[in-house]
Amino acid sequence: MNIEKALKNAKAILENGGSKSPCLDSEILMSKTLESKREYILLNLKKNLEKKKLNYFEDLISQRLKGKPIAYLTEKKEFWKYEFIIKKNILIPRPDTETLIEEVFKLTKNKSNLRILDIGVGSGCILLSILKEKKNFHGIGVDISKKCISLCKTNAQKLGLTNRVKFFQYDIDNFSNGKYDLIISNPPYIKKHCLKYLEKDVIGFEPKLALNGGLDGLSEIRKIVLKSSELIKKKGKFVLEINFDQRKEVKNLLERNGFYINKIVQDLAKNDRCVVSTKI
Repeated sequence: MNIEKALKNAKAILENGGSKSPCLDSEILMSKTLESKREYILLNLKKNLEKKKLNYFEDLISQRLKGKPIAYLTEKKEFWKYEFIIKKNILIPRPDTETLIEEVFKLTKNKSNLRILDIGVGSGCILLSILKEKKNFHGIGVDISKKCISLCKTNAQKLGLTNRVKFFQYDIDNFSNGKYDLIISNPPYIKKHCLKYLEKDVIGFEPKLALNGGLDGLSEIRKIVLKSSELIKKKGKFVLEINFDQRKEVKNLLERNGFYINKIVQDLAKNDRCVVSTKI
């Protein structure tokens, strides 16, 4: 079977299964199969596939049909300007989270030699994207997951940042390493009873640990705000990602813990996405 026929079959399978992007998904998974760019595939549609490659491609399509995210199948995800390795049980970076990075760059436009702490560092995508562009910043990433810390180290090496970043496996309650000019966090903030309403790609495959914010969606945010108030320098900045409906509660929580609210920033969909605050 040639590439064109295999792609046509895969597209039909995904389309019938309710996929939102059957054509794109098929091409991306063919790229993974052939370890080539999509351009190569489109220029070689009449080329026959080896049986082994065809079987592998069909297996990827089968997994995608069951809802497994593309990022887990390809083991990579573009975020900000960089490509990150992504593994099973690690939260997949979202474009909306780039709002947080934009705010950090506005805050640090004329700053140098800052120490940054990323609480719940995940794949490392936020912290490493910032360090990649801010050549004299240094960062610490903390996560409760051993797999996250291991992946962060891999991504830091891939981006040439191992000399300016360290990662620690800790529950943030037990972390007390230094004081920071800037703290960033994208915590779990989905209400527990809302998890079942997430898309099957998300709830069926992504780690609940990185999504579940407890009964009111604020259990992890409370811990992070409380600990950040201890770990941040006076006049230090704290940029926190939130859910679209948490503006009021998070604002009150920050103010009670000694933070001044600079602004609440919306994402491209005009939903509240992150809170920028200053330790007073």
